[in-house]
Amino acid sequence: MTNSWLPEGFERLARTPGEPRVSDGSPAALLIEWAGDIREIKTISAIRALARRWTPLLRAKRTVEAMLEHKRAFILVPKLESFDALAAELAEAGVKAITIANDDVDVKAIRERLGLTQEQFALHYGLELDAVRNWEHGRRKPDTAAQSYLRAIRNDPEAVEAALWGT
Repeated sequence: MTNSWLPEGFERLARTPGEPRVSDGSPAALLIEWAGDIREIKTISAIRALARRWTPLLRAKRTVEAMLEHKRAFILVPKLESFDALAAELAEAGVKAITIANDDVDVKAIRERLGLTQEQFALHYGLELDAVRNWEHGRRKPDTAAQSYLRAIRNDPEAVEAALWGT
């Protein structure tokens, strides 16, 4: 679903001088979604806010279009100087931003909260016992997929179990 006014807005954007980009920052994964009524979203402002953080203009445009169509979209912002600054800019455009968790997962804390031994935890969630032991003792760090899976277990263990075992 692309709105007919979006191409005209991009023509105006192409004629305006570029806004200064942020000077430095770290990459950050974000979820953007409607903050209210879709008719109140200022697409050009949202695209500019993302482009100021070194997101290529076409990627920013496509992400905002995806958000309009699906109510939410994910994007990797190359240089995020301040989440609060970007969130404020996007909020003015009618868009809500949420950072995607990138925190380290404490496997032992999750397991102990569930009252499981290492072996039970591994069997229960389809993990290798050696991997669980290595994560807990700091010999290894879970890869990105494993961290995502462990976050899901931490946040809703019953739902993960139901999805995994069909119960």
